[in-house]
Amino acid sequence: MLLKKEKVIVALSGGVDSSVTCALLLEQGYQVEAVFMKNWTPRSTAEGLLMCPLNSDEKDARLVASQLGIKLSVVSFEKEYRRDVVDYLFNEYQEGRTPNPDVLCNSQVKFKPFLNYALERGADFVATGHYVRNKQSTSDKKQSVSYQLLKGLDPNKDQSYFLYQITQEQLSHCLFPIGEYAKPAVRQLADKYGLATAKKPDSQGICFVGEVAMKEFLQQRIKPQIGDIVTTENKKIGVHEGVWFYTIGQRKGIGVGGGMPYYVVDKDLTANRLIVARGDQDEALFKQEMLVSEIHWISNQEPKLPLKCSVKIRYRQGDQECVIEKQPSTANNSQKNTKLQISNHLLKVVFKEPQRAITPGQFAVFYSDDVCLGGGKII
Repeated sequence: MLLKKEKVIVALSGGVDSSVTCALLLEQGYQVEAVFMKNWTPRSTAEGLLMCPLNSDEKDARLVASQLGIKLSVVSFEKEYRRDVVDYLFNEYQEGRTPNPDVLCNSQVKFKPFLNYALERGADFVATGHYVRNKQSTSDKKQSVSYQLLKGLDPNKDQSYFLYQITQEQLSHCLFPIGEYAKPAVRQLADKYGLATAKKPDSQGICFVGEVAMKEFLQQRIKPQIGDIVTTENKKIGVHEGVWFYTIGQRKGIGVGGGMPYYVVDKDLTANRLIVARGDQDEALFKQEMLVSEIHWISNQEPKLPLKCSVKIRYRQGDQECVIEKQPSTANNSQKNTKLQISNHLLKVVFKEPQRAITPGQFAVFYSDDVCLGGGKII
């Protein structure tokens, strides 16, 4: 009697990574279907400033599905994407923070409505072209299964940073076939399988959206407001159009020239003042510690603190040694959002070496060697 093949629905983006993901799963004997997610359709000229590659990506996804002989469905999660990713982006910038929408794109779209869509249609798993690994282990005593999110084997492509908000339940339904490969090997596999996307360049910009003329895009909801640019010595050296449009560590686009370049080191929202320092080694650019909120642990269990581990404060940064400590709770930050498995208390992260341009709104992601432990939002 033949056993029923396990069904996998792949998020086929029209890129080489998800294309090879489909091919590998077919080779491994799974019943494979694919979904092309249609999550961003510009509704105005301003939204059109985002160079959206939607049509060409959908065309490539259809071509790859045809080559592999698998069913492709085109599904829109635009309502969720606009609400949970794009609105979030605007809200964060409005509050003076610099968000990373790609993290939310994964946690709020790919591993929520897309995963739910797949499970409702009888899938055992979903798969994506992420460069990460999923390790399953079983407790001998309790016979319970748990999962770990591991870095991809290619250190230049590891994407665990973007997936730190994933849960145990979600991991139990996830496959990441290319996490075991380096990018050049994935290209070689695409050639081997004769896939149309074998030489297609990697996508750039925001997840599902593309390259962004960010300042102009933000101005459709956040209006310019002239304010002063001041140095760390409180000397006015220019004007800006609103602190919301700048980020910590930014050099280009400040509009102050002459001699050694200036870098943004702080933003005073109340007075609409942009504080800058001269040179990229100014001590105002560096901090030894930071606070992190909205903590999520992938294991769903907070580790024993203080914890010595490593952290990334931005994607592609090397691991930075640190110690995580509990921050004394207050009435406003001691509760727990059990629905989201996110703790609202604060953690203090103390670095071994001072870090440059720690940016509120970005995400801090914690690691123990190759294991992604979780993370939170820098405040």
